[in-house]
Amino acid sequence: MYENMVDVLIYLYETYMDGESAPPEDQDALENELFQAGFTSAEIDQAFTWLDELASRMESTEYSSRGLPAMRIYTDDECLKLDLEARGLLLFLEQGGILDPLSRELVIDRAVAIDQTMVSVEELKWIVLMVLLNRPGKESALSQMEDLIYGDQSVYVH
Repeated sequence: MYENMVDVLIYLYETYMDGESAPPEDQDALENELFQAGFTSAEIDQAFTWLDELASRMESTEYSSRGLPAMRIYTDDECLKLDLEARGLLLFLEQGGILDPLSRELVIDRAVAIDQTMVSVEELKWIVLMVLLNRPGKESALSQMEDLIYGDQSVYVH
């Protein structure tokens, strides 16, 4: 059995986002497939709602980068959801050019939207991947994020 709805997102990405397989056109058939794969109805519903909200935010987001350096200050709720290591990952990804400020904000928004106490670094990587997948023109950043997830390289320099 899977642990949470992030596992549904991972399953969908690994099963359908590689371009080799297409998801069923009917949402009921996809839900049935996910249920057969071991996900609960609640996890499936949460994942679909999460993806719908991501799409909605992608349509309504307007941002113009002024190229000015800025520091992101996290709210108390964000700090509870994203520990120091997770926030460090976001800073690393932004400094490395994988995340731009808008993508970072979308990642934080989607991480906070997950119905669990904390989001692990591994889960956060998948959230970043899903956000980048839905951002046109971010193919290079998406590829770099896939390398971080699937590659053996460490994210942090010690």
